[in-house]
Amino acid sequence: MTDAERDLGRLLPSGDPSTVADLLPPGRLVGPRQDREDAPPVLWLSDGPAPFGLWEELHRAHPRSGLWPLLLAPLREGDEEFRPWATGELSTESASEPDWYDPAALLRNGWEYSTTVDSDGEPLDPDEASELGRSVAPFLDGWPGTAPAADRTGDPDGAARALARELLAFNANLRIGLVAAAGGAEALTACGWSGPVNHEDDIAKVSAVLLDWERRYGTRVVQVGFAELELSVAAPPVDEPTALRIAAEHLAFCPDNIFQGAGTLTAYAPGLIGAPQWSFWWD
Repeated sequence: MTDAERDLGRLLPSGDPSTVADLLPPGRLVGPRQDREDAPPVLWLSDGPAPFGLWEELHRAHPRSGLWPLLLAPLREGDEEFRPWATGELSTESASEPDWYDPAALLRNGWEYSTTVDSDGEPLDPDEASELGRSVAPFLDGWPGTAPAADRTGDPDGAARALARELLAFNANLRIGLVAAAGGAEALTACGWSGPVNHEDDIAKVSAVLLDWERRYGTRVVQVGFAELELSVAAPPVDEPTALRIAAEHLAFCPDNIFQGAGTLTAYAPGLIGAPQWSFWWD
C-alpha cells in the first residue's frame, strides 16, 4: 500500500483509495486544528500546485472513490502558509447536517435579516432603509420567493470540468483538496470550511442552499478560498425576471456580493444571464 492509499484510507475507511491514489502528486492529510490538534483528518491537500487536468480526472473518479476534489486557493496570493487549508483553520464541531434544513426557508431568513438590520444587528434607521430600498428593488415588498428550477440543466459535470480548466489556466497556484463527501456542497461541511462565518456560522446551512442550487440550476462547487466560493452553473437564467429572482437568492446567501459589489439587484442580475460561473465572497 502506498502512502497516498494509506492517507486516503484514513479519510474514507470504507472506500477504495486505490482508484485515485496513483493519480496524486505529493500531499498530506489535514485535520481541523481549531477543534483540537489531534483531530482526525478531514482533507487531503497537495503539497504544491494542482497539475492541469488532475481535477477533471479526480472528478470523473468520484463515483468510485467517494472523494470530492476541490481546487483550493489561499487567503492571499503568495501566502506561504496557504491558509486556511495547510494550517488546518477548519472546524467540524459546530456544524449540523445539510438535510436538516429547508433551503427556501434559509434563503427567506437570509433575505429578511440582510434587509431589515444593519451590520451590528440593529434595526435600520430611515436613511439606511431608503438606501436599502434602492438596492433591493424591484422587491420592495419583501422576499420574492425562490426562483423556479431551470427547464433543462444541461451537463453539470461537463460544466464543472470546463470551469476547473478555466480557473487553473487563470491561477496555476491553486492546490488540489480531496474530501470524503457525496458532492461539493457536502464537502464544505465535511471539511469544516468557515469562510462565511461572519454571515453564517453553521456551514451546513450553506451546504443546504448549495444542494438546492445543484438540483435547480446544475451548479457544482469547484473552487474554495479563505472566504470565496466558485460554482459552475449548467443552467443559468436566460431572462431578466428569472435573473432578478436568483439575484435575490444571492443577496440572501451572500449579501456582500451585492452590497459590496454591484450595489443593487438590478445592476447585479444582468451578469447572471447565461453565466456559466457564480462567484461569492464574504467579508
